[in-house]
Amino acid sequence: DCKACKTGTFTSETEIEGKKYTSSFVRNDSIQIETYEGKIDTFKVRWTNDCEYIIQNIHPKNREDKKPVQMKIITTSANFYTFEYSFVGDSKKQRGTVTRLKQ
Repeated sequence: DCKACKTGTFTSETEIEGKKYTSSFVRNDSIQIETYEGKIDTFKVRWTNDCEYIIQNIHPKNREDKKPVQMKIITTSANFYTFEYSFVGDSKKQRGTVTRLKQ
């Protein structure tokens, strides 16, 4: 049930080239505010269906920050989901996990 993942407070973990990255974020239906390594970024969220959405940084600091990211929720459980993501148009996909802290 991906609809339960649209709003709440979460932590996210991804691993890229053997290094683990953790962030926390609060998301309502259309805005996500993320904290990563002490920095706060705000993203516009556009849901393309119940389990897929695109996020784009509202205040990009460089060219890389301007790229929208396609997110796809793969599996869900009560307070946890796995996802796959990539830059829009990029075939290289990464995976991660998200834990819901509160609704």
